[in-house]
Amino acid sequence: MSAVLCTPLRIERAAVGRTGLTVLRTGMGPARSARAAATLPDEAVIVAGVGGGLTPDLRAGDIVVASELRSPDAATVAVPSAPLLAGALRRLGLTVHVGPVFSSPHLVDGAARRALAAGGALAVDMESATLAAGAAGRPFAAVRSIVDTVDHPLWRPGTVARGVAGLRALRRAVPALEQWARATGPREVLLAAPRSFCAGVERAIDVVARALDRHGSPVYVRRQVVHNAHVVRDLRARGAVFVDEVDEVPPGSVLVFAAHGVSPAVRAAAGARGLSVIDATCPLVTKVHTEVRRYAGRGDTVFLIGHRDHEEVEGTVGEAPHDVVVVESAAQAATVTPRDPARVAYAMQTTLAVDEAEEIAGVLRERFPALAGPRRDDICYATTNRQQAVRAIARESDLVLVVGSANSSNSLRLVEVAAREGVPARLVEDAGEVDLGALAGARRVGVTAGASAPPHLVDELVHCLSGLGPVSVRNSRVADETIQFTMPREATLAQPTPGDD
Repeated sequence: MSAVLCTPLRIERAAVGRTGLTVLRTGMGPARSARAAATLPDEAVIVAGVGGGLTPDLRAGDIVVASELRSPDAATVAVPSAPLLAGALRRLGLTVHVGPVFSSPHLVDGAARRALAAGGALAVDMESATLAAGAAGRPFAAVRSIVDTVDHPLWRPGTVARGVAGLRALRRAVPALEQWARATGPREVLLAAPRSFCAGVERAIDVVARALDRHGSPVYVRRQVVHNAHVVRDLRARGAVFVDEVDEVPPGSVLVFAAHGVSPAVRAAAGARGLSVIDATCPLVTKVHTEVRRYAGRGDTVFLIGHRDHEEVEGTVGEAPHDVVVVESAAQAATVTPRDPARVAYAMQTTLAVDEAEEIAGVLRERFPALAGPRRDDICYATTNRQQAVRAIARESDLVLVVGSANSSNSLRLVEVAAREGVPARLVEDAGEVDLGALAGARRVGVTAGASAPPHLVDELVHCLSGLGPVSVRNSRVADETIQFTMPREATLAQPTPGDD
C-alpha cells in the first residue's frame, strides 16, 4: 500500500523536502483539513507538521507521535501503529513521545492548554483529527514536531529559534515516515503456541509479588528475577530492589533468589548476613543442581552443556566447582579432557536450543562410552515446546518476531531456531523495537515470545501491526501446557525464617 503525506502549512511542506511519498499541503485549521480529507486518495495517510506541547517535559524539536486523536466534536480516533513509528523515529536519534494529540479549532494558550494537559493530551494541533476521519479506517499516523511549549508559548521571545528547531526535527523524521509507508498493507500473523510465560517464570514473579504484599517495600532480589526488562521494571515500581550480590542487601532484610538459581556459596553468604531468604529458583533448575551434586559426589567429571556466562550455569557450576567443566560447543566437546574417561557425566542448561545441545551431547557420548546422563534431557518442557512452536510458524512466515529481552537465553534460542528454518528472525523487547524496514513486503509474520516475556507484549504487538493494515490472526499450537509448580515454603509462611534457604 502506498501512502500520502499531509502537511497542513507551506512551511511544513518545505521542511519535509524531497521524499518518495506523495505530499499534499492540506491547509491550516479544521475547515481546510475537512475539504482536503474529502479528496484524499485511497492510500495510507500520514499527517506531519508542527504542534504545541502541553506537558512540561516537552521541548522544542521533540516529536510527538499520536497514539490517539481527540477533538471537541468528533469521536476519538485510535492510532495503533504509533509505537512502531515512534521506535523508527527514536532510531534516527530524535526525542520521541507517544500519547494523545488534541486537534483544536483554534489556537489555544494558558488555561485552555492546562485543561487539555490535565485530560492526558501531550500536544495540540488544528488538523490531525479531521484528516484521520478522512482516512476512513485506512492506515493512519500523525507526527507533530514541537515548536512551542508550556514554558515558551507562541508569540514569545525565541519563537523563531524554536520554530527552526521544530522544522529541522520534522525534516529528520522523513526517513521513518517513508519506512512506515512501505510497511503498510494487509498481512497475516501466525501466533506460535505455547509462547510467553512458563510455570517457572510465573512462580518466580508471584514469589516477589507475594513478598511485597506481605513485607512491604523494600524486598531485595538478587539479579533479575527473570530475564525480562518489562517484568523487572514493573516489580521495581512496586518496591522490589534488584541487586547484583548479597553483600548489597542490608542485614536482616528479605531477599529473593531469582528463577535461575544460585550457588551454595551465595546461600551461605545470605545466611551469614541474617537475611530472610525466599527461593524462587525454578524447580527444573533445582533438578539440574541435584544431578550435578549426585554425579560429582560419586567422583565423576561433570560436563555442563551451556553458556558459561549465564546465571543459571554460574549457579550450577557452584554446586561442584572443581568437578564441573562447562562445554559451550560441539568443537569444545571434541577436545575436552576429563580426569578419568571412565567416570564422566553430563547435564544441560535448561534454556538451550534443543538441536544444538543434542549435537554437543552426541559428541560427548561418542568420545566417552561410559558417559552418564539424566534419564531425560535437562532442557525444560517450556523451552522445548516454544522451540517446536516457533519452528512450525517459521516454515510459513516471511518474518519471525520473537518478543523477549536481549539477556534472555530462551528468547535468543527462539531467534536462532527460526533462522535455521531459513526465515529472517528478529528479537524485540516490545513493539517499539520492531524494525519497520523488516516489515516491508512481509505479508505473513510469525510472532512468539520467550518464556520470560509477558503475554500482553504479544497482544500489543499484534495490535500495533493492525495499524499498518488489515490483519488476520492464526494460532499455531504444537502443545498444551498444564504444568504448575507449588510455591516455595518460605513464600507461604507468615514470616520467612531468618537465614533460611
